[in-house]
Amino acid sequence: MDGKKLEYKGEEALKEIERLTMKAAEVQEGLLKQILTQNRETEYLSKYMRGEKNITDVAEFKRCVPVITYERIFPYIQRIANGEDSTLITSHPITEMLCSSGTSAGEPKMMPSIVEDLERRTFVYNLITPIINQYVSDLDEGKAMYLYFVKAEMCTPCGLPARTVLTSYYKSKHFKCRTHDPWNDYTSPDQTILCNDSNQSMHCQLLSGLVHRRHVLRLGAVFASALLRAISFLERNWRHLCEDIRTGQLSSFITDPSCRSCMSTLLSSPDPRLADEITRICSQKSWKGILCQLWPKAKFIEAVVTGSMAQYVPALKHYSDGKLPLVCTMYASSECYFGVNLKPLCDPGDVAFTLLPNMGYFEFLPLGHNGTLLMDFDEGEQVPNDKLVDLVHVKLGCFYEPVVTTFAGLYRYRVGDVLQVVGFYNNAPQVRFICRRNVVISVDTEKTNEEDLHRGVTMAKKLLEPYDALLVEYTSYPDTSSIPGHYVLYWEILHCGIKTTESSQQLQLLDANVLEECCIAVEEQLDYVYRRCRSYDKSVGPLEIRVVEPGTFDALMDLFISQGASINQYKTPRCIKSKKALKLLKSKVTASFFSPRDPKWSPKMCST
Repeated sequence: MDGKKLEYKGEEALKEIERLTMKAAEVQEGLLKQILTQNRETEYLSKYMRGEKNITDVAEFKRCVPVITYERIFPYIQRIANGEDSTLITSHPITEMLCSSGTSAGEPKMMPSIVEDLERRTFVYNLITPIINQYVSDLDEGKAMYLYFVKAEMCTPCGLPARTVLTSYYKSKHFKCRTHDPWNDYTSPDQTILCNDSNQSMHCQLLSGLVHRRHVLRLGAVFASALLRAISFLERNWRHLCEDIRTGQLSSFITDPSCRSCMSTLLSSPDPRLADEITRICSQKSWKGILCQLWPKAKFIEAVVTGSMAQYVPALKHYSDGKLPLVCTMYASSECYFGVNLKPLCDPGDVAFTLLPNMGYFEFLPLGHNGTLLMDFDEGEQVPNDKLVDLVHVKLGCFYEPVVTTFAGLYRYRVGDVLQVVGFYNNAPQVRFICRRNVVISVDTEKTNEEDLHRGVTMAKKLLEPYDALLVEYTSYPDTSSIPGHYVLYWEILHCGIKTTESSQQLQLLDANVLEECCIAVEEQLDYVYRRCRSYDKSVGPLEIRVVEPGTFDALMDLFISQGASINQYKTPRCIKSKKALKLLKSKVTASFFSPRDPKWSPKMCST
């Protein structure tokens, strides 16, 4: 990417979006030819396109190069990690390996990354503020309380850093050496963001946000779950934070030298008045609307609220009393950054990402039509080369899995997401993120994916609303300890009238029948095969909801982080596979409820 593209800001950034989307097909073809020209001598491309006279020909690329999953490219990545030359897959020096979160489907995957990738990611970040400025004014007159975190990086055997994509960005010159930007003036000093100790980082970042509470115009974190974790941390530790403000002295448990140095400047003198204000707000029985009270000038909350993060929308609305729009800005992954949300103030359920054709070469594997997710190709199955669709030829309403080709050495790589095309901006498609393709849970022949499970839970939690109760978090587990096996859902429930630290009364406020009806409500939303197994085959037992103590999912996150997950990219696993995690959940169960009857099912009639 041309270095001057990093200069696209303000009106120039918006003009560049127009140019890219108007010429989407031209930009895509030019980008692919550039990738093939630069990487033509690599071992990987030579293997499949050896003897081709015109290696930059798009048609020949699609005819010769296979569509692959991670298992096909992993041997090359492993060889480079062990010290072989980057020219196995790319002409550019591989500078680092980017690790996926590792909590959605087993072990983290390593993705090759080059210097130019950081420039592309920075380009996307630079688009966000101009887009938001079209809808929200005067953001340069205050601060942003964004809670960002890094994870201590690892090294491959040859010394390449292996880290998450966000840690890579925060530790890069693009972040650390950025010029002052009044539209992105963070409350958190960089030293607190770069602190490897997540508890010390969280304490210092929240403290910074509270000190600047009258100047904060927006709140946020990368994922909605991270922001809710911050609220939980604040609920447990606000007294300590107030004491820091009252005395002008940082808590002794903050031992990181960089944090102590930057925070000593922030806490230059005692401020008992501010401490009293925060104490009065945090001492209230209910924390409904707490975000607006602590940061009264905030205009919106920015976080990922699509896919599995959609379940956190009610909780965020509770803590903001529904007054702060939830803004989801971009669609990105460790493999590639894909696009931006051009209507940031839309309802979370309507978020659509406009794909940027200069980020990578995009193809799409059709998955179904008319809203049905027909998974035509299994994860390990070879996809015929001619089944893929170009960026500009996807069809409105259809579902696809994105397939990417990048400068860093991924060629026709299946990303594993499910997207639905919901519109077009100029000639670029706009997509809605549905879920990951991977099956979440199964105990027999049924295979329940994340979207179905989430839809069932969404329907069930509506039954809690008349009781002023909120489902905070959930996960699942296939219990096969008895025959037949059955689904177990672990639920953490918050009663909106009381704080989580005082919620031992939770279950007393809910009749057992309500939770039993929640069980059947989930099952009614699961697919045909599941309901057949339950109602006809009897090969799946009644679904069970186990209610856990408040704070259980914070403890679960702590467990995964202690085992190497990133606080910044952490997502609650929708199915628990770790024995330690399951043991933790079981130790926190306060009550258990089962579906009282079979879900509705009748044989499908086949048309002739």
